[in-house]
Amino acid sequence: MSDPELAHVGLPLGKSEGLDKERAETAIFGFWLFLMSDAVLFALLFATYGTMVGNTVGGPTPASEFKLLPTFVETLLLLTSSATFGRASVAMTWREPRRVLIGWLVATLGLGLSFLALEANDFATMFAHGAVPTRSGFLSSFFALVGLHGLHVTLGSFWLVVMIGQILAYGCDARVRVNLLRLGLFWHLIDIVWIAIFSLVYLPGAIR
Repeated sequence: MSDPELAHVGLPLGKSEGLDKERAETAIFGFWLFLMSDAVLFALLFATYGTMVGNTVGGPTPASEFKLLPTFVETLLLLTSSATFGRASVAMTWREPRRVLIGWLVATLGLGLSFLALEANDFATMFAHGAVPTRSGFLSSFFALVGLHGLHVTLGSFWLVVMIGQILAYGCDARVRVNLLRLGLFWHLIDIVWIAIFSLVYLPGAIR
C-alpha cells in the first residue's frame, strides 16, 4: 500500500480522511469483543441443543423434520455470500469504482435474502407438521439456535442496505470503510455459525 504507516490490514486509511489508525483499530477491536460475546452465546445454544435433541416427548424428531437438500442449498448461498463480500472488500481496499463495490454488496444482499426466504419456508413447513417451539425441548432448543442465527442474517442484510445507502450518500471515506470492515467480520461470523449448524444439527439429525 502507498501509505503503510496509516494502513489497517485490508483497510487503507489516511489522516486526510478524518480517521487515524489508532481510532480505527480501537473501533475494530471493540467490535471483535462484541463478536466474541456473540460466539459465546451461540456456543451456549449449541450446548443446550446437544442436551435437548433427544427430548422429543413423542413429537416430531430431527429425522422427520430435517431435509438436507434445502439446508444444503442454504449453506451454498451463505458460503457464496462470503465470497461476494470478500470481493467487495477487495474492491474497497483497492479503491475500485463505487459501482463495483456496490454491485458486490448488492449480490451479497441478494444471497442473504434468498437464504432467509428458504429458511422461512423450512420453518413454515415444520409449523405445518406441528413442529412448533412449544412442542418439545428439542424443538425449543432448535428454534432458539437456528432462529437466532436467522435474526443475525436479517440484521446483517439490513446493515448491508444501510451501508449501500452510506456509500451512495458519502462515498467510500474512512468511516464508511471501517463500518464495512465491521460488517464483513459480522457477516463471516454468521456464515461460520451456519456451517456449524449444518454440520452439528442438520446432518446428524437427518441421518439418524
